[in-house]
Amino acid sequence: MLQTDIKIVIGAGEYNNNPGWIHTQEKELNLLDDTTWKERFKPVSITAILAEHVWEHLTLEEGLAAARLCYKYLLPSGYIRCAVPDGFFPDEVYQNNVKVGGPGPKEHPAASHKIVYNYKTLSRLFETAGYRVQLLEYCDDEGTFYAKDWSAKDGLIFRSKKYDPRNQGDFVRFPSLILDAIKE
Repeated sequence: MLQTDIKIVIGAGEYNNNPGWIHTQEKELNLLDDTTWKERFKPVSITAILAEHVWEHLTLEEGLAAARLCYKYLLPSGYIRCAVPDGFFPDEVYQNNVKVGGPGPKEHPAASHKIVYNYKTLSRLFETAGYRVQLLEYCDDEGTFYAKDWSAKDGLIFRSKKYDPRNQGDFVRFPSLILDAIKE
């Protein structure tokens, strides 16, 4: 049977926050290796891609190449919902935890962060790859946090104002910069 509404999670880890989505790991679907995509999908066949705290593990050049590879497989009006640590969040402890080469997972030292994005740099990356960008949660240049209403059915981001228990109430403790990059 041909699947017509293909939604995938890149680097899903052990969590399944998005039932009904195809959960993948780097070894089976690599953002920088088209052959892993060709084995599973046809170009212009995917409705949505979710990447929660994945893009910061790529260099800027790799991030752009990954965005372009995803573009090849997305349907028109398909999208990437991307969440990364927010470089404009004004908290020293947070920034120390998300910095380039920072703490990262001890079991995977090579998986440390290679870039810290802010809404300008991440938007520019996806726009350069041909997407239209819609910001969902982010801090501006002054550190003011903004959140647009968005639906988990379009891709749940756990590390968000909306779903992370650390961020309940009026105080944000661990935000993500979240955007939808929509293929035109």
